[in-house]
Amino acid sequence: MEHLKQTPALGPVEKLVRRDKVIVLFSALLIAVLAAWYTLAGAGVSMSMNPVWTTDYGLLNFAMWWVMMIAMMTPSAAPMLLLYVAVKRMGSEADQAVWLSLLFLTGYLLAWGGFSLIATAAQWQIEILDLSMGAMMPLTSRSVAGAVLLLAGCYQFSGIKDACLRHCRSPSAFLADHNQPGAKGAVRLGILHGGYCLGCCWAMMALLFVGGLMNLYWIAGLAFYVLAEKTLPKMHRFSGATGAVLITCGAYFLISSLIN
Repeated sequence: MEHLKQTPALGPVEKLVRRDKVIVLFSALLIAVLAAWYTLAGAGVSMSMNPVWTTDYGLLNFAMWWVMMIAMMTPSAAPMLLLYVAVKRMGSEADQAVWLSLLFLTGYLLAWGGFSLIATAAQWQIEILDLSMGAMMPLTSRSVAGAVLLLAGCYQFSGIKDACLRHCRSPSAFLADHNQPGAKGAVRLGILHGGYCLGCCWAMMALLFVGGLMNLYWIAGLAFYVLAEKTLPKMHRFSGATGAVLITCGAYFLISSLIN
């Protein structure tokens, strides 16, 4: 009669790692959920239909963009965060593992804050030129929308996209090459990881101008695509197909704008 194999009991270190992972994952998801709630509650929707770009209005737009990026991009950072806390718990900074992981996440979100600043400047020009309209704020110019679609589609085939995506898809290799000690090291590492994430995702985020900045279905769709592209094993094979679809749509928009 065969004896059932018992699962070995977790040691104290393994228990601490598991606890820390739960704390960090819960914190990251809480941040994402609060940001998503703020977006769903209508961040930016109450803006004037004929805006005057004052400092307050610019800051409101920047906050809208950054909160939206936090909601969209924090879930895709979870695998890196969980590995980071495990690595820190096994090293000399074990007693600071959770704190350093949250600083890492802060650095990651700061990188997306930089993108949000650039996106706000782009929105400023779009609204100054009267190229968007309605509460969803999609582009009204088919030629400009087509150019954005073409740009995003071509970027799917770029070497920069592939290189940055490899870093995002290989947390262990990234930490082995770039791990730094201390609080400053954690923030810097988060910014670096956020930079690679920006490198593979910025063009997809630019599509928000096409579908509408406050189009919640468009926001959710892009967020799920980015998450899948960075985490699913076979998803990278679809990058080319996605690029082809975007290029086709962009060409259609451009040709139709010329005909009409």
